[in-house]
Amino acid sequence: MTDFLQSFAVTELNSRGRRFKEPAHAYRAAFERDRDRIIHTSAFRRLEGKTQVFMPQTNDQYRTRLTHSIEVSQIGRTIAKSLGVNEALTEAVCLAHDLGHSPFGHSGEAALNELMKNFGGFEHNAQTLRIVDLLERPYPDFVGLNLMYETRLGLAKHRTFYDKPKNGFAEKNCSLEGQIADLADRIAYNCHDLEDGLRAKLLNYEMIMNIELCAQAAQRCEADKIGDNIIRNTRIAKTIIDMLVGDCIETSRGTIASINIENLQQVLDNSKNLITLSGDAEQGLGELENFLWNNMYECKDVTAVSVQAAGWLGKIFNKFKNDPKLMPKFYQNLVGEFGLERTVCDYIAGMTDWYCLEMIK
Repeated sequence: MTDFLQSFAVTELNSRGRRFKEPAHAYRAAFERDRDRIIHTSAFRRLEGKTQVFMPQTNDQYRTRLTHSIEVSQIGRTIAKSLGVNEALTEAVCLAHDLGHSPFGHSGEAALNELMKNFGGFEHNAQTLRIVDLLERPYPDFVGLNLMYETRLGLAKHRTFYDKPKNGFAEKNCSLEGQIADLADRIAYNCHDLEDGLRAKLLNYEMIMNIELCAQAAQRCEADKIGDNIIRNTRIAKTIIDMLVGDCIETSRGTIASINIENLQQVLDNSKNLITLSGDAEQGLGELENFLWNNMYECKDVTAVSVQAAGWLGKIFNKFKNDPKLMPKFYQNLVGEFGLERTVCDYIAGMTDWYCLEMIK
């Protein structure tokens, strides 16, 4: 572990700061304040009621967007601290990366994007920025959370298999802290979706032993000696996380050193991510991702909700579009500035799954 920040880490000295100037806080650094502002948003609290894979309240053991975001943060902090970069910034991006998700997961996002195709579309990374820059308003002197530039940059450029951001930021890449959030997200959702799939009995031990990464983890944690299936499955998932996080730290440390990264600007000017996995680990994680796609995400128990989501969101979209006065006053007041369709989209995107279903009635 390292207790100091490397020269290529984001600090308050090399940061572009906040859009609106604020005095320093007596006890908390700027990026710690960003993290805290994100945690205290209503959008963050509503992640508890948004689908990760299974709809919330299907079973209170499954992940929600909220618990997923907390788990991403834990992984991100470990990597950031080990590499000597800004742990608070990493945590802020990890905690906020899913704020813009609509109800019903990626199916809901696709449905909203279709409904908004003539009005600029919908993409959850862009929506996350709208939330932190516009829709959350806890301060009397300005709209939004007034986050540090590098926090906003990390959110705007968040990239995984499911996230293809389009943004107006000039940098080729985000900071290492933002890149850590990307990989932490990927590690978290694959390993925890694996665990949830086993809990839901969509997957079983025999199936996953055909996946090299799972077999390696099972051997390492001596899974065959664990009699309780839930404990065994949890230990396999956690061991995969440990393997991938360790690989990421060592591989990224070597990559940064090999190309002689010395400052933040070099990171921002490099279009290739420097936070990576080794070739073997990348291949193993890719195999797990394909397995989950074919055996879990595309199974009828999961896709049944996906098929219905488009109809649900279409119905509620037209409801508020036809009668905007049904929306809260806050959103009614945004129509003049952002247009009716975008405002309705903002309102629906912020809903939890169950609140959305209540609004259909």
